[in-house]
Amino acid sequence: MVKIYTKTGDSGTTSLFGGKRLSKNKARVEAYGTVDELNSLIGVIIADLNYSSSASREASLNKNSPQGRIINKLLRIQRELFVLGTDLASPNNLKIKSPKVKRPLVTRLEHEIDSWDKNLPKLRNFILPGGSKVGTSIHLARSVARRAERSIAVLSSTEKINQNAQIYINRLSDWLFVLARYVNKLENQKENIWKGRK
Repeated sequence: MVKIYTKTGDSGTTSLFGGKRLSKNKARVEAYGTVDELNSLIGVIIADLNYSSSASREASLNKNSPQGRIINKLLRIQRELFVLGTDLASPNNLKIKSPKVKRPLVTRLEHEIDSWDKNLPKLRNFILPGGSKVGTSIHLARSVARRAERSIAVLSSTEKINQNAQIYINRLSDWLFVLARYVNKLENQKENIWKGRK
């Protein structure tokens, strides 16, 4: 049984994969902490998809419905974010084997982006984040993914990391952007265009 509180972090340090202690203000901890925040936000989105209405609950039980497929993809992303977090929490010179982000995860995101995007209106302007409750939350998740990407970029400027980790989070933010547009289209939500100064 895992004990919830260990008191080992009371002094402001945390344990990396493999046991090394590190200050909680370091770039590595910020990077995988932001990935964890993103994972939690995706959990909120899945909950909203599951429980927003009785119709949604029925749809979510059907894995072949658009909503059911989205939920399954988001659950997969949560699992992949655990891999990403472990990857970032593993020093590059670690002797034991730890989970790593691999290129096929990126390729799958790209295929899904292309699949959704071909059925969406062509982008000619920036769009304002918004739409349905779920669509708006996905836009927020995309912003958190961008913050995670910036944190990972800071880490990679001082330490060697798995480059697939950096590529994955970049592609995931694109994936979330297109998913937000796709969900808003499914829910008949009009996109608000930003045209700049008139």
